[in-house]
Amino acid sequence: MFDDVSRLLNMGVQGITLVTRFLFIFFLAKYLDPALVGYYGLFTGAVGYSLYFVGLDFYTYATRELLKAPCEQRGRLLKGQAALSGFLYLLFLPVALVLLHYADWPDSLLSWFFPILVLEHFNQEISRLLIALSEPVTASVLLFIRQGSWALVIVALMAWDPSSRHLQTVMVLWAVAGLAAAVAGVWKVRKLRMGGWRDALDLHWVRRGIAVSAAFLLATLALRGIQTFDRYWLESLGGIEIVAAYVLYFGVASTLLTFLDAGLFAFTYPALIQLHHDQKTDVAHAKVRQMLGLTILLSGGFALVSWLLLPYLLLWINNPVYSDAINLYPLLLLAMIVNAVSMVPHYALYARGHDRPIIHSHIAAFIIFVLATWLLSTYFSAMAVPIGLNSSFAVILVWKGIAYMQLRKSDSMPKPASQTA
Repeated sequence: MFDDVSRLLNMGVQGITLVTRFLFIFFLAKYLDPALVGYYGLFTGAVGYSLYFVGLDFYTYATRELLKAPCEQRGRLLKGQAALSGFLYLLFLPVALVLLHYADWPDSLLSWFFPILVLEHFNQEISRLLIALSEPVTASVLLFIRQGSWALVIVALMAWDPSSRHLQTVMVLWAVAGLAAAVAGVWKVRKLRMGGWRDALDLHWVRRGIAVSAAFLLATLALRGIQTFDRYWLESLGGIEIVAAYVLYFGVASTLLTFLDAGLFAFTYPALIQLHHDQKTDVAHAKVRQMLGLTILLSGGFALVSWLLLPYLLLWINNPVYSDAINLYPLLLLAMIVNAVSMVPHYALYARGHDRPIIHSHIAAFIIFVLATWLLSTYFSAMAVPIGLNSSFAVILVWKGIAYMQLRKSDSMPKPASQTA
């Protein structure tokens, strides 16, 4: 009963966040020049991709380790992760400065890159920690603070004050909300009373984690690269205004995965990890089947509602840059649905520690995206990008799905007497 209430509360908070972000992207499209919306999309893509260089995807290793460690030792592990991130920032900053020098961004964006990056990284790691420790509702509240709260303020400001309709206002409020979320996150972590903060750094644990997460990092950079380079590739094929339309439609379609993360995946994958430790494979497989059914059901409902609402929202925006590119949305929606379904075998494999199919599928998907987009760009121009996106996500779904079915088949085979005794 408590889990059901927590799930409903979590979905409610996430739903409010999604609605505010949904309104936010449409208000940007309504009140900002399409070129500025395009640059905002390039900025968010660059920040999102940079998160992996300063975080090294270390959480993929740390999450499983934290769940196995007693509470009095978790602070020492988190301190090791923080020290690693500090070192990575020292390596990343000089390289990023050089790359940003050649970026064709408005000056108002350049100065905000590092503050936003640091806040997003810190808050992301806090949220991952809370979800892993079965505090998804708190993580959702923090997500609302850093993503939903300032989006509400922006919507109100842009509606009533024309002078606020520029990217500088967006950046200021984004940073303020990120700082507020960081303070609230630190307060919550302190309330968890984890021990070990004063213990010496376990450098051996950090080095082992780097070895494990490095492979994951390569896979994540490949996957996130698809959802970062797509915007830059699209700009080269169709210009900055088509990027604005892409950002709008991608923002709408990607709310599906955000909603599933909050209402389904955030509750399921910690339970799958625990079931694996308890060797309850039959229960774990039943939970995976349930997760698949709910994912398909919710994806279908989202597709129907969003497709019915979209024409009215485009009519309200009243800008041909967006309405003329409506054919982007079905392809992006399909890509997000395929991506969402692929997360079911992803979490099933991750919970069991079967990382290789995840890593290999992401790398293969990036190669397919590049090849498909490059080959199709001659014939379909800008439409080649969402087609390439669908091709890459389809590869991930098939690869992980086959890997999970093989795992399930091996679980169903009779074990030797020596293993069952």
